[in-house]
Amino acid sequence: MGRVTQRRRVIRVRDGAVSERPDTLVAEEPLEIRLNGRPLAVTMRTPGDDFALAAGFLVSEGVLAHPGEVANIAYCAGATEQEDGTTRNTYNVVDVRLAPGVSVPDAILSGLERNVYTSSSCGLCGKASLEAVRTTARWSPADSDGDPVRIDPAVLAALPDRLRAAQRVFDRTGGLHAAGLFTPDGELLDLREDVGRHNAVDKLVGRALTDGRLPLSGAVLLVSGRASFELAQKAVMAGVPVLAAVSAPSSLAVDLAAESGLTLVGFLRGTSMNVYTGEHRVALPARAGRPL
Repeated sequence: MGRVTQRRRVIRVRDGAVSERPDTLVAEEPLEIRLNGRPLAVTMRTPGDDFALAAGFLVSEGVLAHPGEVANIAYCAGATEQEDGTTRNTYNVVDVRLAPGVSVPDAILSGLERNVYTSSSCGLCGKASLEAVRTTARWSPADSDGDPVRIDPAVLAALPDRLRAAQRVFDRTGGLHAAGLFTPDGELLDLREDVGRHNAVDKLVGRALTDGRLPLSGAVLLVSGRASFELAQKAVMAGVPVLAAVSAPSSLAVDLAAESGLTLVGFLRGTSMNVYTGEHRVALPARAGRPL
């Protein structure tokens, strides 16, 4: 729809010289996600891949796991705004219709009944958050141990540069997060960009859902920025065995990774990295005095 970026006037100051020029900014607009016609959640996102974002969000909340569970995803025709006396669709409201017989978790049902919903990844205490993932996850990263993912540290170290090289919108704006799916050999399978790193992951997972590729048991998920509990949750709910981030993880993200069997790597910069959990999937050299 041509809404990923917008142009704005900017006054640029460089070494004392002042000039005026147009600047390209990443677009940010709200997206309301409805479930069977009822408001469920609102997220601030970069327009584009909205159907995948909505589907991926519902995967992370335990509603969806298979493409056959979705009857239809569509923009709501009633999402309109007045502009110079005309009415047009804003494309900021998406409705996900579930297939007949698909059950909805109790937490989501209660939220729909109150016409307000808080994601299980926000606003709950650590114990409740961990329990919510434990009770709703369809797959576990530990399930991949039957055919274990094994990745070389040198491959891991090369992933951020490969992710950055594939970020087309970032090159124009400098203001987007990215999430990428890689094979254990470092091949880029898919990449999504968004103003919110959690949205970028939802877009990846939603596309995998519609393509029938869940669980992502043979993939490595790389995110720009830090690894929050929310991102660890999304990885676990999608069956991803390895989550890597270029910055720090949170304590609750490490707790969830340890409990679920997720390999969590942080501070992935150059040849350096911290492996917080699941080190059996990283082909590390033996430590002095004690083999891994």
